[in-house]
Amino acid sequence: MASIVSSLSAEDELKLHEFFSSRVCFQLLYKSSHHGADIGQLLDRFDKHGKYLFTVFPSTGMARGAFISKSLKYEKEYSDKEAFVFQMRDKHNYRFPELNCTTDIAVSVGSCSISFGSHLNLKLDQDYWYYSEVFYRGTFQKEVLCKDVELHCVQDLGDILPNPWREVVWHDNTRENLRKDFASYKMLLESLPRVKTLLLGPVGSGKSSFINSLRSTMYERIVHLPSIGTAVEGFTQKVTTYGIRIKLRGPQSALSFCDVKAIGDDESTGLSYTDALAVIKGHVPEGYKFQSDVTVSDTVSGYIANPTLNDQVHCVLFVLDASKVASYPSSLQPTLRKLHSAISDLGIPQLILLTHVDQVCLAVQKDLKDVYSSQTVQDKMQKAAELVGLPLSYVLPVKNYVSQLTMDRNTDILLLSVAMSILQAVDDTFEDQYSNPVPKIPSVKKIVE
Repeated sequence: MASIVSSLSAEDELKLHEFFSSRVCFQLLYKSSHHGADIGQLLDRFDKHGKYLFTVFPSTGMARGAFISKSLKYEKEYSDKEAFVFQMRDKHNYRFPELNCTTDIAVSVGSCSISFGSHLNLKLDQDYWYYSEVFYRGTFQKEVLCKDVELHCVQDLGDILPNPWREVVWHDNTRENLRKDFASYKMLLESLPRVKTLLLGPVGSGKSSFINSLRSTMYERIVHLPSIGTAVEGFTQKVTTYGIRIKLRGPQSALSFCDVKAIGDDESTGLSYTDALAVIKGHVPEGYKFQSDVTVSDTVSGYIANPTLNDQVHCVLFVLDASKVASYPSSLQPTLRKLHSAISDLGIPQLILLTHVDQVCLAVQKDLKDVYSSQTVQDKMQKAAELVGLPLSYVLPVKNYVSQLTMDRNTDILLLSVAMSILQAVDDTFEDQYSNPVPKIPSVKKIVE
């Protein structure tokens, strides 16, 4: 439905929201100018369950319509205690009384008509929709041609909090400033030009997709490297480090990512605890392919016995899927907690990347700006924090570029905020670990408080 645009303006939608006690969003299902003026086409857009909004755009006058909380999937008369008819005006909208009588709402396929009490009647005639309303003592006024008739699904967004619990400035300037800050970032420790961040997560959590997405953000177009796929034990099977360039064919940024085999339900099906620590400490060579029956040791070809700071991992990013975080196997939590404890002992900063946040909340799916206003997303973030054993403030929600072919400002802002959080976390750690740190460049303004 992405190619079909509603005739409702943003201002119209705000006016319609006034009719509802809770926050809702509208999803366009039928538009007569696109699908054709056909009652069968319209009725086919209904599910057996759902709430719907009819909006009529007459050739003269203001838009009007009706809300119903029951499907018109079947041809019959029925009552609907939540239903009402409305009329939109320049300054004030008007909502007619609820339609409670059993004869208020009627669909007649034979006569190609839909009635909403005495306030609004739609009739199809020679491939055009006409509407009429009560004029005087139950008599309908002259029928008026409709420029368009739309049907929207009404989705309840009741979990949206009145105020966001993290403040983000969702502007084009925010994205551009984040890009510039990320591209120019210099590490506190001059001997470390590039941070190596290890991505750890279950199969399908979105590790490789995140690398792709951040690259897309910097290149300002969708890119398709590294390769992404699906497999029972995860698509990635070997150690691969990916740099993030500040632009296409440009210089490398201060951030790189190390992608490895996914964490499994147990050590026999995924990355083992021993192998994960070997990667973190810098012993595992680039390109090493993990084997379930072989643990990384000094007998492995290319084994790095005395890793330098550049060989080591400087930050660990646990990657979890918001749509699965409540249904992961019970064995995952002790695995993550064990890794978290060992990584803490090594003095390495850790963060949690929560992907697919748009799949757990309809409001966020419609508008990513609601990510920090959604109670559902907050609950998923809290669950992710509990799985690893980190505070909620260490959880960073994102939406990866998975199906999109064009860039999105708000998606970019979340992705770039993660990149900046990683760099700042590593610098904060180095500031404590080194007694005489290199003077720091002016601090980068944090977008997410």
